[in-house]
Amino acid sequence: MELETKVYQKENNFRIGKMLKESLTDIIGSRFLSFQLAKRDIQAQYRQSYLGIIWAFVTPLTTAFVWIFLNSSGTIRVTDTGIPYPVYAFSGTLLWSIVKEAINSPINSTSGAKSILSKINFPKEALIVAGVYKLLFNSSIKILLLVVFIFFYGVGFHWSLLLFPVAMLGGVLFGTTLGLFVTPLGMLYKDIGRLISFGLGFLMYVTPVVYAIPKNGIMKTVMELNPFTPIILTARDLAVGMPPMYLTYFLIVIACSVPLFFIALLFYRISIPILVERMSA
Repeated sequence: MELETKVYQKENNFRIGKMLKESLTDIIGSRFLSFQLAKRDIQAQYRQSYLGIIWAFVTPLTTAFVWIFLNSSGTIRVTDTGIPYPVYAFSGTLLWSIVKEAINSPINSTSGAKSILSKINFPKEALIVAGVYKLLFNSSIKILLLVVFIFFYGVGFHWSLLLFPVAMLGGVLFGTTLGLFVTPLGMLYKDIGRLISFGLGFLMYVTPVVYAIPKNGIMKTVMELNPFTPIILTARDLAVGMPPMYLTYFLIVIACSVPLFFIALLFYRISIPILVERMSA
């Protein structure tokens, strides 16, 4: 009698679909842990600060006021923006600070948890979600101040303002995706964090944050190709009631960010345990 032959193969533990499902399951299952981590970090951030929560919007305010002063004093000449320049400058620096914080959030949250990563077994994705919670908390305060600016300078309420949070969330998705890709390298090399700060400082000046896109020249081409441009301009246009001129480019950037986010999430899930093992060795 001929016996049945069975072939056993080693299971591929790196199946993309399986790992992505596990990662999303861990994100959902660690909601409470993420909230507690974010709450702890927010309280620690403002506990020993005299100005407290005011620090959340000191940076965009001071940056905007510097440009407002330079423009009003005639030191620099800014092209017509179509809205009061203080609103233009402050909304730009505020939105830029949100995107910048979104990029830095994954690496800051993961680096801040180095002491517990090697001691406690928990879903590492909870650190990402906790960082997003903190970002949304800080951003909500900034948005309230932006609304004050909009009404104070006579721009007034427009129904498109209700869509502004949607555009802002698109910026958070875009920034978080970039941050997830660089987090593993940032955990290994501290130079990465410095390079990010330097690079973002340069990118701000090729993005319409405090001045409009020139009507001609190479800078016009660079700024229009810059993927940060539609994020800033679309959110600002919705906030002040102007028709979003770069809406199509904005939708393309967000559409590309969605699959890239899941790829970055898998990259993060695979690399962080390896880095924790290396750091604890």
